[in-house]
Order: sequence, then structure tokens, then C-alpha cells
Amino acid sequence: MEEPPQAVPATANQFGYDPLRWAWVEPAVWTERMLTALEQGVKGNRWFSLIDKVYSERCLTAAAFQVEANEGAAGVDHVSVKTFGDRREAEVAKLSEQLRTGTYRPQAVRRVHIPKPGTKETRPLGIPTVRDRVVQAAVVKVIEPIFERDFAEQSYGFRPGRGCKDALRRVDSLLKSGYTFVVDADLKSYFDTIPHDRLLDRLRTKISDGRLLTLIESFLQAGILDGLKEWNPTEGAPQGAVLSPLLSNVYLDPLDHLLAEQGWEMVRYADDFVILCRTAEEAERALQVVQQWTMDNGLTLHPAKTRIVNAATAGFDFLGYTFCRGEHFPRTKSRQKLKTTIREKTRRNNGQSLSQIIADVNRTLRGWYEYFKHSPRSHLRPLDSWMRQRLRSILRRRTHRCGRARGREQFRWPNAYFAKHGLFSLVATHAQVVQSSPR
Repeated sequence: MEEPPQAVPATANQFGYDPLRWAWVEPAVWTERMLTALEQGVKGNRWFSLIDKVYSERCLTAAAFQVEANEGAAGVDHVSVKTFGDRREAEVAKLSEQLRTGTYRPQAVRRVHIPKPGTKETRPLGIPTVRDRVVQAAVVKVIEPIFERDFAEQSYGFRPGRGCKDALRRVDSLLKSGYTFVVDADLKSYFDTIPHDRLLDRLRTKISDGRLLTLIESFLQAGILDGLKEWNPTEGAPQGAVLSPLLSNVYLDPLDHLLAEQGWEMVRYADDFVILCRTAEEAERALQVVQQWTMDNGLTLHPAKTRIVNAATAGFDFLGYTFCRGEHFPRTKSRQKLKTTIREKTRRNNGQSLSQIIADVNRTLRGWYEYFKHSPRSHLRPLDSWMRQRLRSILRRRTHRCGRARGREQFRWPNAYFAKHGLFSLVATHAQVVQSSPR
């Protein structure tokens, strides 16, 4: 027998919650009255009667617009985002009725394997149908604030108002403050190995709506279509599903709080995290605690990728950067990924005009620079040179000569030639930013 929910005043005090903190929540779900209850706390810290928020047409419509904006591929039913959008009103009404009556069933998840840059390995990615993505997005809109309220400060991945750059700034600040002994941890196949029963137990600590929990469980147990083979998972929350990022944070949140209670500085982005300590002994103890926690919670630390590093003398990788001896710069795989993308755009037989090629390349370079602009200029200059060499090879080919551009082409098409044609320069942009920054 479920306990009745705590009564909330019909008219909540407008100052009963911080409107800036919750500016990101879905207004179709989270009213001022509910937000006041969220901040003040509900009885037993558990929420009841949430499924009606999920199947409301307002919430599902907002979720549909979100899924359409994110685009993405079709699932096993071959219904595209555009097709769903063209008949959105009817699809939302149908989903609402199925969720209300309990007849909704998620379809199988189409699995694809994408290459990991710089390796021969692949990463499994799950693609639910568009209609299933809409329902998952609606679930996230309803339950995310409940868990976000108590998530630990050191978690940065897939959280509103936080991102990679915040995590990188925190790591850089801690290193500069003397926390140079780093536990560089790697969870082996984390998203595919989260135990379903323990994950649902985590959800039950804050949610007492049985119908909503059953819905989430049905997503976890939905079939996986991998090529011609279909199977039902007994663990994991596949990457690619809208619900997976939130569930991954829910499962690791106790580890975040455990390390914080021990006084250790941790920075986590989804399943990628580092623990920064002042001494090697502290780092050893922190690693032991993490090893024990992961073992107790059905997870595995990758033995070859988990290590303790003294960042004052050696380097470690985190979120695309290498941190080493007081500097941080693009890691080798980040540079390789950029080069792979540029190679596709600058094949020697590219039939586009030079202006078109440069415009296409610039879009990639600007996005890459925006993320890696805090790197030392010395790590950007070789990429600029390599980029110009790729373009010279195209121009050489157009003069009916084979092979890569050689020394003489640097005089025929000097750096100024490409600058005149608008080629984005990592080094020049970096210099402009440094000169315009306040000292």
C-alpha cells in the first residue's frame, strides 16, 4: 500500500524555490507548486503519481519537439523524425492514450557500431524508434529535477547548466592547486553493464510510482536488434537512448557522494572520471575505495586503462585533452579525429572550387578550435601547416602532377595565398584571442 503524497499548499509562495536554479525545467510539467515541494522536500523524499505527467499531451508534445530538433536516424520501424513530425499531433495523442491505459510497449532498439577514433575498436550505439525517443524524453522531463536536486557537485556530464568545459576548468584549477597525483579511472563498457535491478533500486529511493518504474524497466529490457540477431538485455542502458544519460548519473551518484565524504577531489563526466590528490598515498587509498565500490555494484574498472599518474612528471587524458606538466593540449586521438574528418573533405580529386573546400573545412576547424582554444599555440601550429599541405596537394593535382605537395609548392601557394582565400588559421585566431583578452 503506497503512502499518500505530502500535501502541497494550493498556492505556493513565489519565493519558495529558486527560479534561476530551475529555469531549465519543463513548464508543462513542473509548476511553481511542484518546484516549491521539490526544494522543501516531500514526505519520505519520494514522489508519487508521476505517470500522469508523462502521458499528458503537453509534456509529450514538448518531448516531440525536442526529439525532432535533435534529428537522428530512424529506428527498427523505419519511421524518420520528419515523418513523425508531419503527423505529430496524431502520434502524440496515440502515445498519450497508450501510456494512460497501460498498453504502450517500446519496440526493439537498433544497434549500430561506430569506430573509436585512433583505435580498431568500435562503440555500440542504440537507436530507439522516434516514438520511443519521445516517450523517453517525456520521462526525463518529469524525473530529472527530482534527481538533479541532490546530484553531487563533482558530476558534470549530461546535467543542465554544466558541460565539458566546466569539468576541464575544475581539473586545471585543482592541478594548479597542488593536486597532482591523479587516479585516471576507466569503467569497462559502463553503459552496457549497469545492473538493472540495482539501478531500479536507486530509482525507487525517490520514485514510488509503480507504473512509471515499470515503464522505465520496459525500456531497459527492450530487445536489441544487432544486424539480423535480436536479444533481450539483462543489464545496461544503451548509449543513444534519451533516458540513458540520466540513468547513468543516477547509478554513479552514490560513488560521487562517497568520495566527497572522504574529502577527495573528483571530477566526473558520465563514466569518465579522475580523482585528484595531493599525495601518492591518498591516490592509492582512493583507487582502493573505487575498486571496492565498483566490485560491490556490479561494475568493472578497465585494468589496462586505470592507473595513478603524477601529472607533474607524466600525462593523463581527460575529455579530449592531455594534462601534463602544467599544460593541457589536444590528446593524440583528438588530433587524429580532426585529421580524419579533414582528409574526407580534402581528397585530391575533390571537384569543388577551392573556396567551397575552404568553406567546408572552416566549419570543422572553427568547431574544433572552440573546444581546444586553451591549448598552447605550439600544439596548434603543426595542424595549420598540415591543413595547408592538404590544400596544396589538391592544387598540385589540378596542375596535372601526382603525389603530395612538395617544397616548391610552398612558394607557388604561400601561406598568405590561403589566408587571402579565407582559410581559418588556428594559430592566428589563438593570437587574436590572446591579444584581446584582459590581462
